[in-house]
Amino acid sequence: MPVKFAPHRAAPLPAATNWLIRQALPADVPALIAMDSYAAAHASRRAFIDDAVIGRHCLVAVTAGQHVGYLVLTHDFFGHGFVALVVVAEAHQRQGAALGLLAAAEAACTTPKLFTSCNASNSASQALMVKAGFVPSGRIENLDEQDPELVYVKFIG
Repeated sequence: MPVKFAPHRAAPLPAATNWLIRQALPADVPALIAMDSYAAAHASRRAFIDDAVIGRHCLVAVTAGQHVGYLVLTHDFFGHGFVALVVVAEAHQRQGAALGLLAAAEAACTTPKLFTSCNASNSASQALMVKAGFVPSGRIENLDEQDPELVYVKFIG
């Protein structure tokens, strides 16, 4: 299902933002890959980004013609919204872009629950989820060796 903005669920963007968050377009893919160091080294991530953009599941944040970050939102996590990936260019990290992307995902989510996850080793992502209003919802073992996946949920309905 393509990402569509639901104005009745619009969440405010962090203060002092000057970027635009919009549906990613095929022309954005090279810039998304360039800002994502994992994608630069892994063909599977590049294919994932391309598929997400073609499937209209990818939101992108831009400012002054520069790509700041992107987010992939699906609705296939047990029938609920799921933020599969949030990436912010290194130069723009910790400036509110990820919060803005998560707010846009919340606005676009068509289910009353929005889930996401991150590795237990990723303390920055864990702090981001808490700041964005997500609460812990579980733990998945054995995806990455010695690094459990922590699942978060935000009740939005």
